[in-house]
Amino acid sequence: MSRFTLFSFVSACLTVTALGQADSRPNIVLIIADDLAWDDLGCTGNPGVRTPNLDRLAEGGMQFTNAFLTISSCSPSRASLITSTYPHQTDAEQLHWPLPADRLTFVELLKASGYWTAAAGKWHLGDAVKDRFDEVREADVSGFQLPAGKAAKAGKILQKAVGDARSGCDQWVPLLKSRPRDKPFFLWLAALDPHRDYDEGILEQPHKPGDVRLPPYVADTFESRRDYALYYDEITRLDRFVGAVMAELKEQNAVDNTFVLFISDNGRPFPRDKTTLYDSGIKTPFIVHWPGRVDPGSRCNRLVSSVDIAPTFLELAGLSTPKVFEGRSFLLLLRNPKKSIRDFVFAERNWHDYEDRVRAVRNRRFKYIRNFYNDLPNTPPADVVRSVAYREMIRLRKEDRLVDAQKNTFMQPRAREELYDVQADPFELKNLAADPAQAKRLKRFRRTLAKWQQETGDTEPRFRTLDEFSREDGQALPVRERPRPDKAEMTRRLEAYYRKQAK
Repeated sequence: MSRFTLFSFVSACLTVTALGQADSRPNIVLIIADDLAWDDLGCTGNPGVRTPNLDRLAEGGMQFTNAFLTISSCSPSRASLITSTYPHQTDAEQLHWPLPADRLTFVELLKASGYWTAAAGKWHLGDAVKDRFDEVREADVSGFQLPAGKAAKAGKILQKAVGDARSGCDQWVPLLKSRPRDKPFFLWLAALDPHRDYDEGILEQPHKPGDVRLPPYVADTFESRRDYALYYDEITRLDRFVGAVMAELKEQNAVDNTFVLFISDNGRPFPRDKTTLYDSGIKTPFIVHWPGRVDPGSRCNRLVSSVDIAPTFLELAGLSTPKVFEGRSFLLLLRNPKKSIRDFVFAERNWHDYEDRVRAVRNRRFKYIRNFYNDLPNTPPADVVRSVAYREMIRLRKEDRLVDAQKNTFMQPRAREELYDVQADPFELKNLAADPAQAKRLKRFRRTLAKWQQETGDTEPRFRTLDEFSREDGQALPVRERPRPDKAEMTRRLEAYYRKQAK
């Protein structure tokens, strides 16, 4: 949809109260955690993490237990969410690629219909779409960004933010306080927590290594547990800011008319989690709080994708969903959790520090994964490669002390196809793709994935993007550049590079 036709579209589909009456449409607050696994909250099943405010949010609303992201990578996940399209459709499918200005976002539709729209915290979408918001208060991301150039080689973080600013959440409540009181509002509140790097001492009562619940694919050592405990600390800090937002909504007498959705942009920053298409990478906590419209303490186990968020927000605002959006509103499920809006969810993996190309399709029980570049190992993001937990795994690998589940990250080549019974095998450790008993199911999933790829224009890139970090130690390579060139410029450079290599 062009900018020219935007306002006519809004005018045609808007169903607001009559002229002269107050706009009683619900306020909308979207809270996005940064690198949080779906099961690392108290309310989602991890008693070792202290999340009292999020637990109360869930107690007063509905949890979606089968909600999934389209990618497990920070900026592409956000680009997909705001456009209701899959990452490969955004031209921002690689980490740090900016979202192009010609992409339609749900935010501008809300804004054109009379909503005050604002964002605070982590941005990560580039500059071209900032004008879709009335106000953007972007957090300082120096806490987890390596510098560019020679300084990057040392792997040292240039930290500027201090105190609560390091969470990325310090402007959430001030932004809410500054809103105009004569119109409904939409807030995009994006944390930096619990993204790496981690600091000690951010809580008066920090989590202890004994509090930690480790998955079987991470080496169980004291140092690994200590690394996880710091991750838990950042989750608890994030929880405090969620509580502050809810308290301010209450202070403004706005709770009852505010739709709050809490999600994460991707999985936890540990081996075999973030960037992968296992559930630990793409499954997200998904909590809806809307008093009087959502039954307290309710659950829905139907499939929901992050592309479904935008159509839902538009329906709340009395707007229709543009044809270019891929998602479907899930408001129906709030009224009847036994209904269904989709049979499958789809996800993809593209370049994120390291080159890769993976696609996945999942129903409520089974998941099919296709590794197109299976010659490459399943390397986690560079910050994870540099982490204590991963260094422990490298140490134990050298000592030949890793169990089979922990070797997955290093396997080369990987299996070309993976099939998992996620109900029976929640950690996705037993690949059923070679099982003759699963041949028919495997074939059906292949067809489903191929159809989705065709319908959404998912084609093989002309060139593989170069790794920007060492896969062994996570240190920056000479090709790394910040800010990263956009897709068009990167394609031009890669074409020149591979042409030179061929000579």
